[in-house]
Amino acid sequence: MKVRIRESGQVTIVGISGKLMGGADADTFRDLVHQLIESGKKKVLIDLAGVKWVNSTGVGILITGYTTMRRNKGDLKLLNVSNKIQSILYVTKLNLIFECFDDQDEAIASFS
Repeated sequence: MKVRIRESGQVTIVGISGKLMGGADADTFRDLVHQLIESGKKKVLIDLAGVKWVNSTGVGILITGYTTMRRNKGDLKLLNVSNKIQSILYVTKLNLIFECFDDQDEAIASFS
């Protein structure tokens, strides 16, 4: 998993590429979410355009990031979710939890 961070106004966009799976990826993502919170970043958009594979542990990583942000009065939303990942979210009913967007501008506007 590779991570690229950029800002758009008050929103931090975290671009992820590669495979989103357990192990070191979980630690990397957890640490990243905590760093964002500590630096006052409470509006986080996870761009999954570069993610081609997610396993159940990868979904758990996203859930952990979401719950950590919410507990710290922040929000985490998803951008560019592939059909394969969208179907995983649908089957697990996580589509009811995660807000997913195909358009970056629309996603950013949703934070206000």
